[in-house]
Amino acid sequence: MSTDKTNQSWGGRFSEPVDAFVARFTASVSFDRRLYRHDIMGSVAHATMLAQVGVLTEAERDTIVEGLSTIQAEIEAGEFDWRTDLEDVHMNIEARLTDRIGVTGKKLHTGRSRNDQVATDIRLWLRDEIDTILAEITRLQEGLLTLAEREAGTLMPGFTHLQTAQPVTFGHHLLAWFEMLSRDYERLVDCRKRTNRMPLGSAALAGTTYPIDREATCALLGFEAVSGNSLDGVSDRDFAIEFCAVASLAMMHLSRFSEELVLWTSAQFQFIDLPDRFCTGSSIMPQKKNPDVPELVRGKSGRVFGALMGLLTLMKGQPLAYNKDNQEDKEPLFDAADTLRDSLRAFADMVPAIKPRPDVMREAALRGFSTATDLADYLVRRGLPFRDCHEIVGHAVKYGVDTGKDLAEMSLEELRQFSAHIDGDVFEVLTLEGSVNARDHVGGTAPAQVMAAVIRGRSLIAQR
Repeated sequence: MSTDKTNQSWGGRFSEPVDAFVARFTASVSFDRRLYRHDIMGSVAHATMLAQVGVLTEAERDTIVEGLSTIQAEIEAGEFDWRTDLEDVHMNIEARLTDRIGVTGKKLHTGRSRNDQVATDIRLWLRDEIDTILAEITRLQEGLLTLAEREAGTLMPGFTHLQTAQPVTFGHHLLAWFEMLSRDYERLVDCRKRTNRMPLGSAALAGTTYPIDREATCALLGFEAVSGNSLDGVSDRDFAIEFCAVASLAMMHLSRFSEELVLWTSAQFQFIDLPDRFCTGSSIMPQKKNPDVPELVRGKSGRVFGALMGLLTLMKGQPLAYNKDNQEDKEPLFDAADTLRDSLRAFADMVPAIKPRPDVMREAALRGFSTATDLADYLVRRGLPFRDCHEIVGHAVKYGVDTGKDLAEMSLEELRQFSAHIDGDVFEVLTLEGSVNARDHVGGTAPAQVMAAVIRGRSLIAQR
């Protein structure tokens, strides 16, 4: 029977064409076409290897490579006709190659399957995406370091439970985000190692009878190693799940950062100003300046969390090896990568332009008895047990609440009613500057330590 009834590569087995709706329902070309560059890259390497082992002639290889290069130019010029009836990016490119170079184009698929082809394409694509994301993390970290250096001595309240706790420096607070991003960077580098393993050569599920050289293809594509089992090679999506897990952590960090930026720009805090280009107004309230970029990044974290849950659910019930379910891996993975990359880009652009309001921050740090712990530490140095000091300072704070006075605003006589161990030098530790300067150790909030941390951060980035 003629195979002209269907355009699919597998048409010989079937006696009637696929239902039109089913063709649309099962096609993935609408979203997997973005893999075109990596699909062509993989095909060039595969054809090169086939020529090396004698399955293709050098002339056939050259014809295939030239044809694929022309097709890539067509796609990038917007002149390529993507066809839903050809299902996916792989068959669209292969069919176009055959149209251009004839029967030689049909030889390209020798020794491989769409199963190992797509697994290879996704890994190549994600490897590039990780590299781009790593660059955006670095750019954001550089912005944080620059701002932290400039604001190393800017005083602000530090919070626990969103209540004033102890004074810190704005530079120190910014460097907390630098540390979070450093962990994100490390996790992505580690994830990239497991992504950068080549399944090509696994074929459909059992390998191939052709004398392929997987190590040669691996070297051509820049993979670090080949997959060790053909069944696992075509069905493994751990790397995609791992990326979404890492991306979820990174988006959680950006979401926390966003929450603070939203709070700090509010009329209730007024700690910072964001440039107008990162904000929008209200259609009804002319006074409004809304921090839309942080709010949107905070909201977009849910998309990435959803991608992680989606992929875990997708894979949890699948038997070996490849199943059509795996077509559903691409859209959540694409969306997670796009969302993280764009969120990082927005923050990398925005953070260096943040304008702090030091006077407002300082005034806020003076409220809420932020140097209470410093008074307790002072008494400890006078020989009292810390728990007794804690109680003494608690009474002093209660007195301050009743009288409307901060600890630093009380007279020496007022303070001595709580402990005779308090002398005139106590006011050196009750100032905001005295408090932050006293925390002069690695990881502390003292301005000198902030500057040292900035130097360490720049050294870390230089070593990447």
